[in-house]
Amino acid sequence: MTATKQLRDEHDGIKLMLRVLEKIATNGESGQELSLDRMEQMLEFFRVFVDKCHHGKEEDLLFPELEKHGILKDGGPIGVMLSEHTQGRGYVQGMVDALTGLRRGTREAAMLFSQSAKAYVSLLTQHISKEEEVLFAMADKVLSPGEDQTLVEAFEKLEVERIGIGKHEEFHKLLHEFQDIYLRRS
Repeated sequence: MTATKQLRDEHDGIKLMLRVLEKIATNGESGQELSLDRMEQMLEFFRVFVDKCHHGKEEDLLFPELEKHGILKDGGPIGVMLSEHTQGRGYVQGMVDALTGLRRGTREAAMLFSQSAKAYVSLLTQHISKEEEVLFAMADKVLSPGEDQTLVEAFEKLEVERIGIGKHEEFHKLLHEFQDIYLRRS
């Protein structure tokens, strides 16, 4: 397992949850009743798995290593990725705020949730594509096998420290549950 393979595998799970999010946003726009508890679980996935764990691996470990190899942060691909991570955090916060409004019965909260959700889906879909096609390809070229192995080990340590033992597996279980609930219905 290489560092970029691990990140790509995580992208697969993130893309699945983005499809679920898009479905929930569409359901909310059409006036369907939304499960606020499931929405809360999904937001935890985005805040914890995507941001703390996945983006943490990139921001704290991969990107600094790539900078050592001359891949630019300021004015380069790493800076773009960091900016998009920040933008994504804003969209997630918008969904958190909208969920609070939904719990209070605020009428426009479903539309606000949908707007933030669809913007987040669009951003992350494009972001993942750029990472996989550009940045990860660069990483695969410049990282030595030893550097790559060190990153993989550091990724595992970061995951345990940031989200805890077993949480990754809990999120995978949640992904499968949400896939069954939201994406297999007609």
